[in-house]
Amino acid sequence: MRTTRWIVLVVLVATLLVLSSGCGVSSLPKGKNAVEAAVAEVTNQYKRRADLIPNLVQTVKGYAAHESETLQAVVEARAKASAATIDPANLSAEQIQEFQAAQGNLSQALGKLMVVVEKYPDLKADRNFRELQAQLEGTENRITVARNRHIEAIKGFNDLVTAPPESWTNSLFYHYEKMPQWTVDDAEKAKIEAAPKVEF
Repeated sequence: MRTTRWIVLVVLVATLLVLSSGCGVSSLPKGKNAVEAAVAEVTNQYKRRADLIPNLVQTVKGYAAHESETLQAVVEARAKASAATIDPANLSAEQIQEFQAAQGNLSQALGKLMVVVEKYPDLKADRNFRELQAQLEGTENRITVARNRHIEAIKGFNDLVTAPPESWTNSLFYHYEKMPQWTVDDAEKAKIEAAPKVEF
């Protein structure tokens, strides 16, 4: 009789393990971890960009010292962008919007700096400046890739949270909410709307 109870107990436990393995018991936390790792990569790439800016500003300052207003705007935007953070454990739409706004302001300041650079052929020919510009362009590409990976990680996690059978497991055990996605901010919308129309 005791042996039969043990066999029934083992079969029940094995059945529960098999059923729960396909219902999100492990995939939900893994999905959340993937989102947190993707956020870390995004912030890492933005930090890399921020780390390049002091060298870029110093190089430009050597050639275009009287452009101090533009240089100061870049320095201030970098400080604000560096202070903006995202907490992956408590990701909110407001956090993402604030972070995007700070990074967008820095992108605009860098864009204005690059317009200023066009006035200085000697600066554009400087090897250090060209190397910094190439690193900055490479970093912008890395930021785009990291943001895309983060978007995909959030999509995957949100699918787990909302689609059965994982959503049932979430309702029973985890109670995770959908995570907010990156959005196109007002500055990016303006660029899209102002894009030139090609007419033949």
